[in-house]
Amino acid sequence: MVAPSSAARVREVVDPAVRGAGLLLEDLEVVRAGARSVVRVVVDVDDADAELDLDRVGEVTRAVSDALDAADAVAGHYTLEVSSPGVDRPLTQPRHWRRATGRLVVLERTDGTSVRGRLRDVGAGDAPTLVVVPLGVPAKGRPVREGAPVEVVWADVRAGRVEVDMSGLGPADDDGPGEG
Repeated sequence: MVAPSSAARVREVVDPAVRGAGLLLEDLEVVRAGARSVVRVVVDVDDADAELDLDRVGEVTRAVSDALDAADAVAGHYTLEVSSPGVDRPLTQPRHWRRATGRLVVLERTDGTSVRGRLRDVGAGDAPTLVVVPLGVPAKGRPVREGAPVEVVWADVRAGRVEVDMSGLGPADDDGPGEG
């Protein structure tokens, strides 16, 4: 049986390949799946305005695969899975919060309270102040009420996540092309 590859060794090889593609290595996992290993790589962009599309994921996948093969970092046969963080990823870094600006979030404070609302602003630096505009639960047929903006200093943030927001979806356009 082939010994499992060290995640630390794989990370040493993968990280420069990911950075060389202009992305960040968000997470890496090496697990056994029967007779082969599975290398799971999660990549992200550093710039809050940048997009991570399928073309960029394809490019970084080729770069990571080439680096792993050249360094022989994974013993035996392996499957490489490269992806971007999902919408359900926890917001743990200031850059995660910056990318979520304008989105509906749930912010949990260290005192156990939480704020659910639209993330309006994220301050600069490694310990930014977050500004969340709370949203009330609307009554049927009524608009959502916004509360007064809440500022939360970084030291008071325990956890956060983006919530899927379907509020912008309206009724289907009945006067689409070919109708009417």
